[in-house]
Amino acid sequence: MPNQEKLWKTNKLICGDNLEELAKLPKESIDLIYIDPPFFTHKQYEVIWGDEAEVRSYKDRWEGGIEHYIGWLKPRVQAMYEVLKPTGSFYIHCDWHANAHIRIMLDGIFGEENFQNEIIWYYRGGGVSKERFGRRHATIYFYTKSDKWTFNPDEVRTPYSEETLDRLKYKARAFRGKKVYESYEPHPLGKFPDDVWIMQPVMPSSKERVGYPTQKPERLLERIIKASSNKDDVVLDAFCGCGTTIAVAQRLGRRWIGIDISPTAIKIIQRRLKRDLRMAEGVNYIVIGMPTTVEEVRKLEPFEFQNWVVIDKMRANLSRQKVGDMGLDGYYPKSIFTESAGIQVKQSDGVGRNVIDNFETALKRAGYKKGYIVAFSFSKGAYEEVARIKNKGELEIKLITVEELLIKKKPII
Repeated sequence: MPNQEKLWKTNKLICGDNLEELAKLPKESIDLIYIDPPFFTHKQYEVIWGDEAEVRSYKDRWEGGIEHYIGWLKPRVQAMYEVLKPTGSFYIHCDWHANAHIRIMLDGIFGEENFQNEIIWYYRGGGVSKERFGRRHATIYFYTKSDKWTFNPDEVRTPYSEETLDRLKYKARAFRGKKVYESYEPHPLGKFPDDVWIMQPVMPSSKERVGYPTQKPERLLERIIKASSNKDDVVLDAFCGCGTTIAVAQRLGRRWIGIDISPTAIKIIQRRLKRDLRMAEGVNYIVIGMPTTVEEVRKLEPFEFQNWVVIDKMRANLSRQKVGDMGLDGYYPKSIFTESAGIQVKQSDGVGRNVIDNFETALKRAGYKKGYIVAFSFSKGAYEEVARIKNKGELEIKLITVEELLIKKKPII
């Protein structure tokens, strides 16, 4: 097992832009890189995170077309190439939208001679078009940095089918122009792995599911990590999302680094490490880059800001609708610990009286007797309006600044 000094140099969850964060890592320090970057699909995923109705917008739009997308991805892959060891391996997940363009880009960075496999991940599913063959696979490109790399085929062999075993009972060989058949003993660990992987995606009822829109099955990452790394090696996922790579690397005894620009994703990975792995005492990791100042919070994208307030700091539920939510961004359901309440989030300064009046209407419409508004600051008129509403005895509204959320160690309820 790696010592604690090594663990603290790796085993990191980093919240930030991977282009900036990769530049901070030591050159040629990573044994294996797997990434599943946003696909070029022109879709926006909206997803409920787990049982707490945590909703996050996962943006996957590239208005400048494929050249813009490749222009965004290329410097990030180049930065990963720089931190990859000479004996390291690189895997990238993509699909038909951009895989041809990505392959050309990868040949330019890694060199055609270091292309190893185009892995086809085949899966079954519904939703076929009557105009073409059903699209039932994704592509994983496998490159190395040189002509020496780690590959452990015996770790990822798969069982022979009954048909194959029956066929391999005898093997033909030539003897003086005649075929002679002799008994053939198949490999005890199964057949040699090939580049077509048949496995289902994460099903809605799966225990490993966390609600991430493009979550990949742990079996997929197990195969990659077992084949292309050894225990104590360092695995990097620079688009770590819901943390499948991190969870599998931890379970398989690898050291790891995960990078994601979303604070929500980092929080989900922390919960996943605690829940799925039931990490024993002494297994340490650090979290870097989560917003800790008002200025850092200001830089969050709107949906991330909303998630940071409602999920992380107030430990409440997000409204399931992003549009037409009646002015309520989150809520506390009634429980033995809390009374039901509505929450509104404003990523602005000097929130005024009109916001309070509109929120009052939204609370009444939703049947809440209590509500919270979070913003960077409020006007004098806003505080006066809150006092007026409270004196009427019908509703109670509390105004909370971002600075207060940062100072408080416990949720404000």
